[in-house]
Amino acid sequence: MKPRVALIGECMLELSARGGEQPPSALQLGYGGDTLNTAVYLARLGVAAEYVTLLGDDRHSHWMMQCWQAEQVGTGLVGCLGGRVPGLYMIDTDSSGERSFSYWRGESPARELFDDPGRVAKLERSLADYSLIYFSGISLSLYGEAGRERLFDMLARLRAGGARIAYDGNYRPAGWPDADRAREEFTRACSGADILLPTFDDEQALFGDADPDATLARLRSCGAREMVIKLGASGCLVASDDQVLEVPSCKVAQPVDTTAAGDSFNAGYLAGRLLGEPAGQAARWGHRLAAEVIQHRGAILDAQQMPDLAGADSGEEHG
Repeated sequence: MKPRVALIGECMLELSARGGEQPPSALQLGYGGDTLNTAVYLARLGVAAEYVTLLGDDRHSHWMMQCWQAEQVGTGLVGCLGGRVPGLYMIDTDSSGERSFSYWRGESPARELFDDPGRVAKLERSLADYSLIYFSGISLSLYGEAGRERLFDMLARLRAGGARIAYDGNYRPAGWPDADRAREEFTRACSGADILLPTFDDEQALFGDADPDATLARLRSCGAREMVIKLGASGCLVASDDQVLEVPSCKVAQPVDTTAAGDSFNAGYLAGRLLGEPAGQAARWGHRLAAEVIQHRGAILDAQQMPDLAGADSGEEHG
């Protein structure tokens, strides 16, 4: 049977400059969100991925659902709030492929996923048979204090029932006006997870870690047994089974758009692990997929551009 993963978060409508020109003379419409991006790539890699969110009942929400279903991402756990519309963001990229975002998401229905205790109880029953539950720091930033408490309680019960929990810190300061609260919530999330997938730059920005080894030591104190600290172009540190490996990234001559680099890495890594690969090889899967993603605009590659991860060579040149 395929491993089953449920991914919790928000997907928004995405506007980006057609052809990457700045300032744009035309915009193209897509969709994206960190956990949804990971869900799409997991589904393409042979993992049964189910998305967990709330959308509206407008035509754009229906369009996104149809797109996810075409990608074989499960939508049985996507709820609907009548009269609402999804959030929206716009991507701007500079000459080196680094991106910046503008958001219109204050009334996004996804923010209310954990507001209703009855909805949460029903969701927990539906998730009881999943082998892995995945969420991120962006997911956490959506929900108010009461919603986060219900999320953490639900995850703890699911974990006690045998599910594994995967968490990517993915810290975005704009989502956390109170950095002290962010540190508290991120630490709690790490303490309740089995697999951690942070990016060092994010961890340094939030916790002031001096170097990746300091991040590794801090996260180990939370109790996680498996960690991957993403280091951008420098690769990653993989800590699993009391071993620490340095896995280099794939070389890319000129990144075009780094949107979803971490999300796609996470998908490659988790797919590798769920399909039986050792941690080091799973990290190479993640690097190979991320290297392809950052050579194209937008968060989601065309399906025909997906690399063959099983044949990945960590020393291969790209671009």
